[in-house]
Amino acid sequence: MGRRKIEMKMVKDSSSRQVTFSKRRTGLFKKANELATLCAAQVAIVVFSPGGKPFSFGHPSVEEVADRFLNQDAPPKHSIPSHPEPPPQPQDDSNVDNLNQQLAELLKQLEIEKQKAEKLEKEIKAGGGEKFQKPVNELSLDELLDMRESMESLHEKLQSRVNEMEASSSLLLLSENPVRMIVN
Repeated sequence: MGRRKIEMKMVKDSSSRQVTFSKRRTGLFKKANELATLCAAQVAIVVFSPGGKPFSFGHPSVEEVADRFLNQDAPPKHSIPSHPEPPPQPQDDSNVDNLNQQLAELLKQLEIEKQKAEKLEKEIKAGGGEKFQKPVNELSLDELLDMRESMESLHEKLQSRVNEMEASSSLLLLSENPVRMIVN
């Protein structure tokens, strides 16, 4: 199907707006990191969520880029290398242990979700999903109301699961590419 062009206007639904903000913020910070890495550029971005929470990304840091911007006549404090330095290796194993622990927890969650999916598939095959096997135009009013209620419940569960997965994805992305966040 491919990508669709999205009309640029404010998202009306507040939960959809928050989801859109989170996805686009992550993409924006990723692009800024790529620009800083590929072009040895100094980059700073500050954004506020729809709820008013500030997020920032800076390379080498937001403060340093802001100082340079505000004092354009002064030379930069640090020279920009022609080849970016590789990220420093962790000096202690506590950070690696933390990340391994987070990974183990996420793998456990994934296994639990796989088991839930298998259970649901078995229930559907056992007859749990047969009441909606008829075409929609052949259902009675009561069956249509049942279907609507089931679909609304499913939508709520899916939205909740999507939010959980986005949060987990953001944590994994942040653990792979740390981003400095300033929270007041």
